[in-house]
Amino acid sequence: MISKFIFKTILGWKLVGDFPKDLKKYVVIAAPHTSWQDFPIGILARNTSGIKINFIGKDSLFKGPFGFFFRSLGGTPVDRSKSNNLVDAIVNVFNEKEVFRLALSPEGTRKKTTKWKTGFYYIAKGAKVPIVMATLDFKNKQVKFSEPYYTTDDKEKDFEYFKSFFS
Repeated sequence: MISKFIFKTILGWKLVGDFPKDLKKYVVIAAPHTSWQDFPIGILARNTSGIKINFIGKDSLFKGPFGFFFRSLGGTPVDRSKSNNLVDAIVNVFNEKEVFRLALSPEGTRKKTTKWKTGFYYIAKGAKVPIVMATLDFKNKQVKFSEPYYTTDDKEKDFEYFKSFFS
């Protein structure tokens, strides 16, 4: 597999843990998302793992000559300028599909931010699927994964757990 060769041999990265192979549905949150390099490393890690994981991205990425490319990688455009009920729409996708795994950034942007958006949380809660955390450690060239985490009825406690993984 060419992705594995590029990821491990050429770039020198490794996976610490992996995407759950036995679960058919979950939300992956990847943080921090602060560089354009996160995307290609994330795609290579996903392909190395062999698990199909979809993603959402700003709609401008899916226009022009690159639209086909991002869609072929499993992407779906999102119009962030409109106030639409994206959480419910994605929960419906989870409910309609037998297998669906969705990766997104809790920050919702590549800009440095101290506050996460909460959509990923409500998607997982609404679809009754776990959250898997993934972080890209550029210093050690590792993509690290958490065990699947099922949300509780204590949002504050859940977010403390998420933040502790990424600290």
